[in-house]
Amino acid sequence: MRAARRAAVAWLAAASLLGGCAAAGSPAASRDPLEPLNRAVFEFNDTVDRAVLEPVARRYHDYLPENLRMVIGNVFGNLADLWTAANQLLQGKPAEAASDLSRFVLNSTLGFAGLADIATPAGFEKHHEDFGQTLGRWGLPAGPYLVLPLLGPSSLRDAPGRFVDYQGDLVLAIDSAGQRNNALVLRTIDERAQLLRAQRLVEGAALDRYSFIRDGYLQRRRNQVYDGNPPEEEAPAYDSEDDPEAPGASGAPAAAPTTVPASVPRTDGNR
Repeated sequence: MRAARRAAVAWLAAASLLGGCAAAGSPAASRDPLEPLNRAVFEFNDTVDRAVLEPVARRYHDYLPENLRMVIGNVFGNLADLWTAANQLLQGKPAEAASDLSRFVLNSTLGFAGLADIATPAGFEKHHEDFGQTLGRWGLPAGPYLVLPLLGPSSLRDAPGRFVDYQGDLVLAIDSAGQRNNALVLRTIDERAQLLRAQRLVEGAALDRYSFIRDGYLQRRRNQVYDGNPPEEEAPAYDSEDDPEAPGASGAPAAAPTTVPASVPRTDGNR
């Protein structure tokens, strides 16, 4: 246990040192310096998924009634609400923490152990918060992009955060090893089935699935850390002398100022 804690501390320190060069808006080379290794792990995960997870998830989706799948998703979602509430509190958001805790209490009691989601109609919005997001709210940069074996997209910050998430996972707290393993398998299949529609979108839109998933993951995580309202990123420093075609650069004439015809109303400042 102590060794694991020391490893986690070292990992977080590395994330803090390397994170400055891995912002979501920076060039791909700095966001993903481990791309060759990540692509190899991505291909391994994709092979396992297509051989095992995807076929099982499709049968689960096709043969299990939708109402039953909804109930299963409600139960696991209810268990996750408690850990979400804890992370909301760690992030300094007591109102959101109280809301998520209320969700857990309502659905665990009046919702019959989470079989029914009565909290959402009652006005308690569903959230998802994990320890990786908490670290981001504390100011720890994401660091380089990582693809974890079997677990998928992550980052140097989010990967060790998963180990903390495991400590707050109520499914892993089930005493019976058999029941715990069955619950983990069922949850994995249910979560994979929920991604089938997104998978069709990725396969239909992306020429390079790896880059599409990487960029989407990094952008989504940034939005999650800032609750959907991330600050604007600073534009990279640019030296016009490095570009002979840039306005005012040595040897290149400056571009003529743009004029707006009188017949076209200006929109400056009215965006």
